[in-house]
Amino acid sequence: MRIGLLGIGGRMGQALLKAVLECPEAVLSGGVARPGSPDVGRALMALDGTPLDFRISDDASALFAQSDVVIDFTTPKASLTHARLAATHKTPLVVGSTGFNPDQQAAMDQETAHIALLQAANFSLGVNLLHALVRQAAQALGPEFDIEILEMHHRHKADAPSGTALALGEAAASGRGIDLASHSDRVRDGITGPRTEGHIGFATLRGGDVAGEHAVLFAGTGERITLSHQAFDRMIFARGAVKAALWLVGKKAGQYDMMDVLGLKA
Repeated sequence: MRIGLLGIGGRMGQALLKAVLECPEAVLSGGVARPGSPDVGRALMALDGTPLDFRISDDASALFAQSDVVIDFTTPKASLTHARLAATHKTPLVVGSTGFNPDQQAAMDQETAHIALLQAANFSLGVNLLHALVRQAAQALGPEFDIEILEMHHRHKADAPSGTALALGEAAASGRGIDLASHSDRVRDGITGPRTEGHIGFATLRGGDVAGEHAVLFAGTGERITLSHQAFDRMIFARGAVKAALWLVGKKAGQYDMMDVLGLKA
């Protein structure tokens, strides 16, 4: 299966390159960096350090034309451009970019309405299992259990809360049968007053080279339940994205996520 990589010059791009090269079912079809990037023109390296027959390009359209599926870990703005190209070439697209605002997500949905799109905030098997457990726990525990979501990432992460934290919030809200947007507290500072019953709180930490840590706390009177996940190597996300890309090829047009890939869809 020919897999193309967007944002190949970044940390996740390099992890994705390694994941594609080590996967026996996948063949690299090319890698693209943003126009003007110093990575453009650089030779890609095999796992043993020898040069591949590929150089990093800035031609995303050509990448879609020569790929069975493309993986995009860039930015929301870039992903919207890539979504248009995917639609033009009718190429399945896996998107791991995070930080979409509501307007950008609506535009993404519109651009990809006629292709197979798999979009996820996190491609880890463990995190996606955590989503299912959080939804179950939220459904079983009443509003007397306050829900707080804590996440920590490396110092370079641009968006907060993380896409994974927000997805966990959506899982909890789904379990409770509420709308997350109107039942969440993103920032607390100063004299905030008592906690609003039924709201889902978020706390964000940034520092060091933390690949990703998430914890969902259900705090009741006299007891607390914590469901958590720690990522120690971003290769877990890269391998999950490659697994998702292989799964997506041949699927009919529509929107999918990792819960579909893992058979955990509610």
